[in-house]
Amino acid sequence: MLPSRPARALAVALLAALLGALLPATAAQAAGRTVQGGRLDWGIKSSFQSYVTGPVANGSWSLTGGAATLGGSQFRFHSATGSYDPATGAFAAGFTGGVHFLGHRKSDGGHELDLTISRPTVRIAGGSGTLYADMVSKDRGSGRVTSAAQVPLATLGLSGIDMKGGTTPVALSNIPATLTSQGARAFAGYYPAGTPLDPVSLSVDTSAPAGKPTASGSPEKKPQPKKTAEAAGRFEDAAVDWGVRRTFREYVTGSIGKGKWTLSEGAQDGGALFRFPRGKGTYDPAARTLDAGFAGSVRFTGADGLDLELSAVAVRVKAGRGTLLADVRSDGDRREAVPLVTFTAKDFAPKDGLAVLTEAPATLTADGAEAFGSLYRAGTAMDPVSLAVAVESGAELPALPDLGSAPAPSSEPSAAPSAGKTTPAAATAADSGGALYPALGGAGVLALAAGALYLARRRRSTQNND
Repeated sequence: MLPSRPARALAVALLAALLGALLPATAAQAAGRTVQGGRLDWGIKSSFQSYVTGPVANGSWSLTGGAATLGGSQFRFHSATGSYDPATGAFAAGFTGGVHFLGHRKSDGGHELDLTISRPTVRIAGGSGTLYADMVSKDRGSGRVTSAAQVPLATLGLSGIDMKGGTTPVALSNIPATLTSQGARAFAGYYPAGTPLDPVSLSVDTSAPAGKPTASGSPEKKPQPKKTAEAAGRFEDAAVDWGVRRTFREYVTGSIGKGKWTLSEGAQDGGALFRFPRGKGTYDPAARTLDAGFAGSVRFTGADGLDLELSAVAVRVKAGRGTLLADVRSDGDRREAVPLVTFTAKDFAPKDGLAVLTEAPATLTADGAEAFGSLYRAGTAMDPVSLAVAVESGAELPALPDLGSAPAPSSEPSAAPSAGKTTPAAATAADSGGALYPALGGAGVLALAAGALYLARRRRSTQNND
């Protein structure tokens, strides 16, 4: 027999009150989040890379916009921006950087194959995903050059993946990609629609809206500008960016080296370069001379016995010429202040409180060649050097490409929906705890409501038996 109307009303009122108390926490957890920082790793199509650089096309590729390489066949795009809604799983993230392919050189110096893919963007909604990109391509037959922004280049296979409920970082690994019909046209007709492309992996950081509580319960804080005291002949802050050499990084992490690099003491990874920050020393704006030391170190290790560490990086600029030096440790031997590369440093004058040198071509010195174990000859072109010196308080150094947090280990996409669904990786303990709390709270509410109904039924039954 049903409980009396007053008893049922009491239970319903209790349930509504408890759910109402829970809603603010749930809404805070489900609120849309901003994507700020992260990386997308994608080889586009490995066989196309081989074709471009092989004996038929006899071409090459180059990186633009701060893009980098990962291992021997993947490109890394950086500085993600966009949005993510954990409640619906809707996701949008655009990345910076591009790749320019050239092949089949003609007698006039041009190329029959000329293709640029840049600014990849991933959009996911309703269980479907698409990768877009800016495309500039030369048609194989007519040679007509076309340019289009955010072409839907590839569909993403998201079978078995539930995008709801992620926190930060949101990470997806080895997502299958298939060329679309529009992508096939933008790809200059080299492949038909439906062609499998290389799988896509990404990891992005997300943050709660400004002023909103995070999953840990405290508002997110914006970094405050650092204030330093001015001193004659000295500068406020400085950083030097240098990637050593792209092919060296690819060798280390590729199939031969099977190694890695490790950053410490404040060095930062910008994907295509390393930043050595917190410069200290002297700078003369009139003479445009600099003598500065920087924090941070990078250590390269590999399966073939490679163990090379660069630390105590320093830069000296005089008379329009610069030298980058570092302490070098290799095979247990340590040498201090080794001049590794030289570079041109013309027009190194301050503007708006900042003296900047961007991607100055760098050349390996004889001492640098020895430091690299004669892997490269003196005079070899190394990665360019970028340098920034803040000479006035409040001047901000150029931003480093934002790779976001390192992705946490995550489940691979299921081979079939029947295998169950995985969610995007959620790495922070605070966020995981915050996501768990509303679920436990909801269970408690239902238990209390069920208890109230049970007591009401029992009271009614007792009254009838009496």
